[in-house]
Amino acid sequence: MKIGKDLQGEINIIPLVDIVLVILIIFMITAPLLTSGIEVELPKTKDIPISQKEERPLKITITKEGKIKLYGEEITLDSLILWVAEAKKNKLIREIQIEADKNCPYGIVAKVLSELKKAGIEEVGLLTQPES
Repeated sequence: MKIGKDLQGEINIIPLVDIVLVILIIFMITAPLLTSGIEVELPKTKDIPISQKEERPLKITITKEGKIKLYGEEITLDSLILWVAEAKKNKLIREIQIEADKNCPYGIVAKVLSELKKAGIEEVGLLTQPES
């Protein structure tokens, strides 16, 4: 094929750059929306926050309605204790942190703490927010 004076033999990359920029903008907008979590209002304390350890502890969430959640999924107390006991037996967990809403019933937190102690978990922390 002959290339004459009117034809150019180079690739036009402007449409490619436009498409890449549009895709980048779409990812920049949607990425923050993909992070989902459970909204829990933690109580405020004057304590210094616990430093982060290399090993991440298991986090149990108790909502203001008193629902217990593990990894974002609602779970019954009996199922939670069975899961924790099995994980403890297999040495998958050592420490547990409880993230309880400040408006949740205290009895549920006390019951969870009691059952965790029966399951052999010695290190249990309660998460709070520092007062500003």
